[in-house]
Amino acid sequence: MSAVLAELLFDLVRSLVGNWLRQVAVAVCAWLDTKIHGRAARLVVGGLLGLAAYFLIPVFAGLLGF
Repeated sequence: MSAVLAELLFDLVRSLVGNWLRQVAVAVCAWLDTKIHGRAARLVVGGLLGLAAYFLIPVFAGLLGF
């Protein structure tokens, strides 16, 4: 019974944090879109953000214990 409740709690937290992170990412991207002009600059910034996410997502997943 406790395992079922733990799974439900993990699913709830995952959905809340995922939704919150998605909203934050959209807000940051909308703000960043107004600050960067030019296609090359957007590609560079997008590449750097993607590279940072590539390394940080496993770190956060490890810290959360998934």
